[in-house]
Amino acid sequence: MIALIDYDAGNIKSVEKAFEYLGEEVVITRDKDVILGADKAVLPGVGNFGDAVKRLEEYGLFEVIHKFVALNKPFLGICLGYQLMFEESEEAPGFKGLGLFKGKCLRFDDKYGLKIPQIGWNSLTFQRPTKIFDGLKDDSYVYFVHSFYVQAEDESIVAATCEYGNVFHAACESGNIFGCQFHPEKSSNVGMKILENFVNL
Repeated sequence: MIALIDYDAGNIKSVEKAFEYLGEEVVITRDKDVILGADKAVLPGVGNFGDAVKRLEEYGLFEVIHKFVALNKPFLGICLGYQLMFEESEEAPGFKGLGLFKGKCLRFDDKYGLKIPQIGWNSLTFQRPTKIFDGLKDDSYVYFVHSFYVQAEDESIVAATCEYGNVFHAACESGNIFGCQFHPEKSSNVGMKILENFVNL
């Protein structure tokens, strides 16, 4: 069973439908025992970093997520959920993320003349062989919606980069922890392959 962690951050139903399409049993929950009893867990979400941190704290999910990860079960963060896996974000100074990965989230620079947020398809450059991108080719296209991007402190965890004005860390992977800035559930066949790889871990 896959637990989709519900902290009122949206985008959860489309992720649920994607996993159900793959034949997986999925539950949307913020119940501690259900999350810890799941085989895998996913932290989806869209919205503001600070608001999300407050909700995670309100629902007691910081502790639950850290306990789940310590069980060495596969954990995936998507979009805002990916950003929350890091330590902080320029979007909400003073708010601390989960700290599963060292690094921070920065706002795209206006100097490149690109529209912010980045909305639409962009290609990935894979940095190394990874479980989450197994079977996919360089320059695979995925769907993004974001104004802030991740800058990981340890580049050895970076699974894929993407360029939008500057190069940013579009996905990270370390041990049982996975994260992607883009939306695999909205990324056609490439996205479904990524979710299938996660399911098969």
